[in-house]
Amino acid sequence: MDTFKIYNKITKPSEKEKEEVVAFLFQHLQEYGDKKEDISKCFDFAVKDSNEGLGGFVLILYENDEIDGVTIVNKTGMRGYIPENILVYIAVHENTRGKGFGKKLMNKAIELADGDIALHVEPNNPAKFLYEKLGFENKYLEMRLKKQH
Repeated sequence: MDTFKIYNKITKPSEKEKEEVVAFLFQHLQEYGDKKEDISKCFDFAVKDSNEGLGGFVLILYENDEIDGVTIVNKTGMRGYIPENILVYIAVHENTRGKGFGKKLMNKAIELADGDIALHVEPNNPAKFLYEKLGFENKYLEMRLKKQH
């Protein structure tokens, strides 16, 4: 049976729980992922206490006590000109893809998010079709300037 667990500014994870989620995302995002330290920063932002309306949530989908999928949504602190939320990471266990877990995660994340949601997706990512079916549109091309630190 599928169950969800949510971490946010009220429901905090243990360090072990956080490490398990970060490791899951790192492994199952595959070529669409980031370094563990970046995933960890995103996780920390989602569960932080904030008076500025920031934070977000980490949503975990379990089946038989095993993680089948995870998504992290961060609040942007903006509205209208930039969506209130950005879905930063979503991954389904590589052995359970094609069974509807991604759709379950997305639908629950949409239900939980207060306001509009943005996400970045590579043009060749097969999940792009799921996002489009759920109503996401490609309104802009993203351009980034990477400043030297």
